[in-house]
Amino acid sequence: MPKKTFKQALNEAHFHEMRRDPRVIVMGEDISGGIGASGEMDAWGGSEGVTKGLYTEFGEARVVDTPLSESAIIGAAVGAATTGLRPVADLMFADFLGVCFDQIFNQAAKFRYMFGGKAVTPVVIRAMIGAGFRTAAQHSQCLYPIFTHIPGLKVVIPSNPYDAKGLLIQAIRDDDPVIFLEHKLLYGVTGEVPDGPYAIPFGEAKVLRDGGDVTIVALALMVQVAMDAAELLSKRGIEATVIDPRTTSPLDLDTIVESVEETGHLVIVDESSPRCNIATDIAAQVADVAFHALKGPIKMVTPPHTPVPFSPALEDLYLPSAEKVAQAVEISLRSRRGAA
Repeated sequence: MPKKTFKQALNEAHFHEMRRDPRVIVMGEDISGGIGASGEMDAWGGSEGVTKGLYTEFGEARVVDTPLSESAIIGAAVGAATTGLRPVADLMFADFLGVCFDQIFNQAAKFRYMFGGKAVTPVVIRAMIGAGFRTAAQHSQCLYPIFTHIPGLKVVIPSNPYDAKGLLIQAIRDDDPVIFLEHKLLYGVTGEVPDGPYAIPFGEAKVLRDGGDVTIVALALMVQVAMDAAELLSKRGIEATVIDPRTTSPLDLDTIVESVEETGHLVIVDESSPRCNIATDIAAQVADVAFHALKGPIKMVTPPHTPVPFSPALEDLYLPSAEKVAQAVEISLRSRRGAA
């Protein structure tokens, strides 16, 4: 199977779906580049090159460079979705969704419910998340807990190239609004990706590693951190199961609970801010339905409750590390319920 980068996998997903369905359009800032200026029209392909080449094949009617206005991009995309198109809106940074949030959570997310199930809103909103890219507090946040909180939105957070392609194809084919979040540090990551199209269903977690001592759940870039931690722990005689939920709404809680019932210990690694994040959500749900299976405290490994620092040294300290995850596992294993 050929190896491709995360970015190439996303690019292929766009090509497959735009060739398959003429209703699929893409829109956003600099997704082709060069509009209104001399020079190459397909110059950029988005800030990270994910949409490179689409303009050349599909033209300006289906690859729409927009003004620098997030509210205009989302308003136009949601409107287009309600009238029969299937837009993919590229907002660059998820941090900017605040200026267009009403259109997402109070309009697009509710149309299906407000109109008795007769309205569909097949819009995909792509955006970058995550720290470690030296882009400071306003371009580095992991805001997926906010979107996960909203009924009517589906929230997708791939961690590798194979999943990125299959999940984006599924997102474009979905009839509900999908928030598709891409960690910046994953664009250059390579992995095996089939040349043809395929879709990965939402709400199905991936088990990346089996171990009988502890269950580690992680998302996006933190999946690799969790895998590195599992390697560290294995050298210390502790075997971990690592689970990537892949989507937070819907969430595959069954796979997580089944694993916790086998290991008795749960550690969740989450790059979003620690209050009311996905780690707290999963911890609460597991404690609610599987408290009897827990042999020690659930541990959450997150950044501190501060904005992402601009200082590279502080940003590195801010992010969860494999050693921090390993330490959390060892604390949970030492703190067995009922132990003196």
